[in-house]
Formats: sequence, structure tokens, C-alpha cells
Amino acid sequence: MDPELAVYRQTLAEVSPQIAEVLDAVLHEASRNLSPAGLRNYLEGARGLSELGRGPGPVLAFLEAMPALAREIGEDQVKDCALAAMKLASITSGEVIAMFLATAPNAARRLGDSDLFAAYVQFLHQLSARAPRGLRPMFGVLDDLLHKLSLGGLRRWAFFGAEAHRTDFKTQAEYFALKTPDSLAMLQKERKGALFVDHQRKLTAYLRALWGREFYLRPASAEYAEFQPFIEDFALRLPDAAQDEPGLPGLDLFRAAAAHMAAHLVYMREPISAQELTQAQMVLIGFIEDARVENLAMRDLPGLKSLWRPALAIERGASEHPSQALLERLALALLDPETPTGDVEADAFARRFHNTFPAKGEDANFAWGLGLELYHLLANRRALPSLRQLQRLRLTHRDDNRYIWAFAELDWAREAERIHMPKQTRRRVSLMEFVNEVEVETAGDDAQEVWTLDGTLYDDDDTTFNEKYGTDPVSDPFPYHEWDYQAQTFRPDWAILREYRSPPGDANDIDAIVSRHKPVASRLRQIVDKLRPQGVQRERKLEDGDEIDVNAAVDFMIDLRLGRDPDPRITMRNRLKTRDLAVLILLDLSESTNDPAPTGEQSILGLTRDASALLSRVLSDIGDPFALDGFCSDGRGDVKYFPLKPFETRFDDTAKTRLAGMKGGFSTRMGAALRHAGAKLRRQPQKKKLILLVTDGEPADVDERDPNYLRRDAKKAVEELSQSGVHTFCLTLDPRADHYVQRIFGAKGYTIVDKVERLPERLPQLFAELTG
Repeated sequence: MDPELAVYRQTLAEVSPQIAEVLDAVLHEASRNLSPAGLRNYLEGARGLSELGRGPGPVLAFLEAMPALAREIGEDQVKDCALAAMKLASITSGEVIAMFLATAPNAARRLGDSDLFAAYVQFLHQLSARAPRGLRPMFGVLDDLLHKLSLGGLRRWAFFGAEAHRTDFKTQAEYFALKTPDSLAMLQKERKGALFVDHQRKLTAYLRALWGREFYLRPASAEYAEFQPFIEDFALRLPDAAQDEPGLPGLDLFRAAAAHMAAHLVYMREPISAQELTQAQMVLIGFIEDARVENLAMRDLPGLKSLWRPALAIERGASEHPSQALLERLALALLDPETPTGDVEADAFARRFHNTFPAKGEDANFAWGLGLELYHLLANRRALPSLRQLQRLRLTHRDDNRYIWAFAELDWAREAERIHMPKQTRRRVSLMEFVNEVEVETAGDDAQEVWTLDGTLYDDDDTTFNEKYGTDPVSDPFPYHEWDYQAQTFRPDWAILREYRSPPGDANDIDAIVSRHKPVASRLRQIVDKLRPQGVQRERKLEDGDEIDVNAAVDFMIDLRLGRDPDPRITMRNRLKTRDLAVLILLDLSESTNDPAPTGEQSILGLTRDASALLSRVLSDIGDPFALDGFCSDGRGDVKYFPLKPFETRFDDTAKTRLAGMKGGFSTRMGAALRHAGAKLRRQPQKKKLILLVTDGEPADVDERDPNYLRRDAKKAVEELSQSGVHTFCLTLDPRADHYVQRIFGAKGYTIVDKVERLPERLPQLFAELTG
């Protein structure tokens, strides 16, 4: 152990041995989420809390919660949380401090930004000075509050309760626990139309779908009436909550604002110079620049007009200055040329904009010239509003345009290279075009163009160019929804699955596996004999059978003459015994399967291959239709699925080659793989359908920090499959899987193989138990 770490551990152990045990348990996760400096702050914070004399509770909560907090909003807030807890110690109890620390990760997740979290901590200090008795009950319902309120709404709700029940401590506690009518009424009053954190991923996906590029969206506190969205360091900062407007729901306002700011990033090639401009001129040039980028976006994506037009056509009521209302109507006319402003000069200006836009719309000076023309038009009419009034135009989806000016300290060259990166195109080319093109040996999957030869071209050694130089074919994407347990809704088309061809191996290796497991062969023959259909089977002791059972009829007459109650079941039926079952064996091929098994002789992947080979032999002998597939994942955008043996083919050399060549890599996004396997099974005509999943660990992926998210999604996938008639059973090799696998597959939906080396024997036996 590091000497410095040992000192911290000894100090904490002197307070309570339990603290040292918790530190040992969480230190690995903390080391992954914190830098060396952050880890030092983490340990210093724990030591400082241990010296408060408030018991082990705050220290334990701090140690357990801070790695998750750092994962959500960064490690800088770890030190601030320790300081905040120490400040609260002078006002409240150790139990309340522990509640504050324990709820901090969830608060950070709901607020979604380090600045907002810092404002939340400041709010807690203010509330502790006004109503310290309200903290404990409020922390008990904090998750519910943050799912309904923005930070500003939470502040107003809390301060109202602190003031309204300043002297009635019992009612004050009930207010903060959401148990009084005025608490619920105030909560309803402060609820906004939409919270940004509930729609952040949807908005990111929405922008990615529009322009095929990544945009970074973050919330900002919108507590003052003049708030406007803004772009800072190329991040789109939207309000943390959006109020529903007549004809414009809050979510549509988020979409309109996000798409508008994204259009600035996409269509601006260089900043605009602010040299020798007044503040009013800059506002009006920005006004025209907003219209320019929106028209450029609508040129490429015409459907955006239906998004932005309702945002500009909102009924706003009377304005402070007549020219404010004129400019708001002009903004709509610059978006939609068929909407007049009602002002002759303004309508003429809008026509000049639309007439010159096709030729000069790409020029950054286009907004400069028309913005100054608009300024002079208003000045000559003596109708120029004040700067404050110009900055308060009621165009709620537009940003404050700080991004567009030359004095913004931004790396424009780097951003232009990232934002304006050309898209990759795919083409089918003729043989002559393929032959005459210059070869680019360094081209990879990120090439600007990907060519597919329309035909077959052979090299001198009678192999095709595709076999020698081409990449393995990849299927079209299969989008699958995922269950967001926090929002209690599906994320549509969230995981993208593609089918890949497994790298080839040696089919003889599979035959060698069967030969190597000769001791298991006799037991496999017993399984085959037991499960193989036996033709006609006679069913006796039936009341409504097809024919009389003579022996049962004789027993009936004997009992009748002896005065006993005879058994009326004296008929029988001959039934053809058949198996109406389709099985899909789904193998986890994540990176962890490359780890050696406890015996050290083989990897987990090798044992999985052995078990699959033996089970495939059993199924082939029985005659049940079956498929053998594998999966792994590299984020939600690339779930890799490997069809090793389809239902419609035999377990021949092709399937053995694919099984022999399978490799482990990446992560385990289980829900998408189960849904895809279920879709394949549902196409089978058999009545009974079974997915037999073989895995060595829990669902996990590189782009998902919340361990419960993929577990809950996998559980939801199992429930969906069950409702559609597909039974799912999990065979796990993780000896510590009880705490999560039962929640996913149910009490009878899984089994754990304690000795991994017995997998080749256990898998066929398990199949016999499930289907016999």
C-alpha cells in the first residue's frame, strides 16, 4: 500500500474500523474516477470530516458518494462538497450532513452541470440559515423534487416554506416532507414545462440526426427574465427548464434553441469583426446573422421551418417599445417570406434579404451589410429602441450571439476542422472505374469514400480482390430501444446493433473438442436418448380418450361388483411424440472472456467454445432447430452481433469454422443483444422458444456510467421477450452474480456455474433440464 494512503487509512481507522473497511472497498472505484490530485482531495476531505466529532456517518457517506459525484460532474466538486459539509456541521447534525453527501450524486445527475451543482450547494447554506429543521425532511424527498423542479424552482419552493412556517417547526417539517397542501400547491406552481436534464440525450440525438455530428449540450440556470441561451467554448448552453408556451411545448422550445445554436456552429466559417461598431449595431447584425444561419439550415433541412416558425409566431402581447414588436415580426418575415410584417419598409427589407440570400447567403459579410442597413432604417425613422430594449427582444429560442464576434477567445481553426468535417460516402463502382482508380494503401474505415465493386474481380492466384483486400461485410443497422429506469420510459432507437461475420477458424478444432471430452460423451448419449422423440406414445387413464383401455375396463367392472367406487378413466389415446422447440444459444464474447479460468488451463472463452460445441452436437442429434450467436459491444452505437450458426443451416464445417474463430473483446450491452435474438426467434414457427444466454458477468458498456441502467434495461428486455412467448434463461460464470442476475432473469431464470471448468459438461445437462 502507498505510504501516504496508509497514513490516511490509519487516521480513519482510529475514528472507526468501519470507515477503514469502507475505504478499502471504494478505493478502486475512487482511483478510476479521480486523478492523483483529486484522490488526495478525496482522502483529505474524509480526514477532515472525521475530525468534526459527528460520528462515522458523514465520513462513510462521503467515501461512498464522492466517486459517483466525480463521475457525474467532475472531481473539482469533491473538495467543495467536503467544505460544504464542514460548514453545515456548525448548524445541523451529523445525520443531516450524511444525507446531504449521500444525495449529492443524484443531485449532480439531475442538475447536470458543475456550476448548477455549486449553486445548489450555496442554496443549501442559505436554507440552513433560514430553516435548518427543513433539511432532513427535504433530503428525504429530494429525488422527487429534482425530478419536477429546476434549481430555481426548488429555491423558491424551499424559501416559501421557510418564510411561511418560520415559527411553526412541526408544520415546517411537514412542508419540507411534501405533506402539507401548501407544499404540494407550491410544488405544482413551480413546475416548469420541461426540464433540460430529462431531454438532454434526446436533444443530442436530435442534433446528431440532423447534421451527423456531435454537439455538446449543457444546462444553465435561467433564473432571470432576460436569460438567453448561449454558446460557450463551443458547448450549447440551454436553460435548465423551459416553460410551455401557447402552441409551443417546452420540449419543442428546447429543440428550436438547440437547432438554432447548432446552425451557428455548422454554418459559420469565421467570426464577425466588432471593430468600430456600437453595441446597438452589433445587436442588429446578430439579428440578421440569426436569420442567415436559419435560412442556410432550412435550405439543407427544409423541415426545420416547422420547428422555428411556431417559436417566432408566439402571441407576446404589448411590447415596451413599438420597434421591439416590429423587429419580432421582421424575424418571422425573414424566416418565412410569405408572412408580412404590416410595415412597408420592413416588408421591403425582408424582400431584399430573401432576394439576395441565394447569391450571398454563404458570405459572412452578408449579415454585416444588412444589419447596418437595418440600423440606419430605424435610426432615420427615429424609431431606434434603447440598447436595453434591443437586447430584450422576445425571441426565446435564439441565443445571445456572444459566439459570433471576433473578440470571443475561441480556437476557430480547430472548431472549423471538427464541425465542417466532410461526411463519408459509399458508392458502387464498375469494374473499369475500379481498375483505373489510383490505389490508396493507407485508406481505412474512416476514408472519405468507400467503394463496393459491382461484380467480381480475380487476382492472379484465383482469389477475389474482395477476399484478399476487402473488409468483412457488415449488416445494415438494427436500432433497438432501451429502457431508462430513471425516466420510466423507452429511449427510442437508442442502441444500434450490426451483424458481423465471425473471423474464420479451423473446423478441425471443433471436432478435436468433441474427441477431447470423451468422458462426457456417454452422458451426452443418455441426454440424446432421453430427449429424442420416440414416435407414438400411449396415454392411459383418460376419460375422453380415443379407444377403450381393456385392462382399465376390467378393473372398473371388478370394483363395481365388489361395491367399490370404480375409476371412470377407462379410455386411452395414442399420441405422436414430437418436440416443438427452437433454441438460440447466445454467447457473451466480451473482453473478460479472454481471462483464464480458475484452473489456468483454458480461458473462459475456450471453455465457452467447448461447451457450445458439445451442446451443438446434442441438438444436432436430437433434431431441434437451433441457432448459435455471440455478441459484444463498443458503446450504444456499435453493438456487435455474430451469427455463428443460423437456424436454417446445419452444424456443418462453415458453422464450426465460425465457432472456432470467435474472439472476445469490448463490453456487454445485454439488452440490445437479447432483443435481437428474440426478434430472430419470433420468426421461427415452433411454439416453444428459448434463449439460453451464457455470460461471465453483468451488463456493462463503456459509455454508460450508471451500473443499474443496463441491468434494468436487460430486465426489461427479458420481460418483453416473455410477453412475446420467448423464454430466457441465463447460465452465468460469475460466482458473485446473485445480487444482480436474479433481478434480471427472476428466481428461476438463471443458474450459476461455481466451477467454470465444468461448463462443457454443465451446459448440455442444463439444456436437458430445461427442455426435457
